[in-house]
Amino acid sequence: MFSVSCVLFVGLGVFFVIQPLSFLVFQETYVETSYLCGVNFIKIGMSYNLLKGKKGIIFGALNEQSIAWKVAEKAVEEGATITLSNTPVAVRMGEVSALAEKLHCEVIPADATSVEDLENVFKRSMEVLGGPVDFVLHSIGMSPNVRKKRTYDDLDYDMLSKTLDISAVSFHKMIQAAKKLGAIADYGSILALSYVAAQRTFYGYNDMADAKALLESIARSFGYIYGREHHVRVNTISQSPTMTTAGSGVKGMDKLFDFANRMSPLGNASADECADYCIVMFSDLTRKVTMQNLYHDGGFSSVGMSLRAMATYEKGLDEYKDANGNIIYG
Repeated sequence: MFSVSCVLFVGLGVFFVIQPLSFLVFQETYVETSYLCGVNFIKIGMSYNLLKGKKGIIFGALNEQSIAWKVAEKAVEEGATITLSNTPVAVRMGEVSALAEKLHCEVIPADATSVEDLENVFKRSMEVLGGPVDFVLHSIGMSPNVRKKRTYDDLDYDMLSKTLDISAVSFHKMIQAAKKLGAIADYGSILALSYVAAQRTFYGYNDMADAKALLESIARSFGYIYGREHHVRVNTISQSPTMTTAGSGVKGMDKLFDFANRMSPLGNASADECADYCIVMFSDLTRKVTMQNLYHDGGFSSVGMSLRAMATYEKGLDEYKDANGNIIYG
């Protein structure tokens, strides 16, 4: 016998009921009643205060489709106080100011490839938030080659340098600036968003695959140093294809999204679900997780071939051929 504490929501009142139940009776009652012990609790109140009292910086929130936007919302919902940062152009032209107003936080414009700008973000955040932060999200990525539709065997190398600087080296600059300023508290958490193309070749992902591979390497290398010296953990999350503003620019993204969804036993992970995972990684529940690339993709990364994906192979490749009938693989 054991006691189960249940919460019933009636109007504006909250009633706690203590009832002795055997495990079998509890199990049966739990399944059959939607109001019992946690089911209604989950539906009505999604906050678990996982980040209560914590401070953080979210880089890369652009609009409601972006993962960083969702992370910012959930971080505040879970009790954190934050600052936001994006490029000056994105701050002027985007919707991040509306998010800042909603969450009652400050937006600090910064070019993530500028060490000076990044230092300013950390200094200003410590002023606004009252000390070192506990978590940082790097959700930044862009490829001029992808935007200009340059194939991987015809890259512009100046554009490649920009891709790497914006999408990966900025992560190193961010961590280095924070470490030198003492801007991240001991036992803090740093996250960056990655993609499985860092390990496998995906049509159309182009030089962003190189950038993601470098991003994950930086997480491992800095994770060792920061972990030893300050117990700060550094990880990357390899997310499902997600229809964000940046993701939509990848060639064939709609088809890649569909393919991944067919391949994944659980289907693609949404931006909201990725935000949930980020919150757990920022929380004290994952204090011993570091230097990892964590797959959040519905099982895609472990599947060789699924029945649903096989069914698509009967379709032709005409749309990927040039005027001479040759398949364009880049």
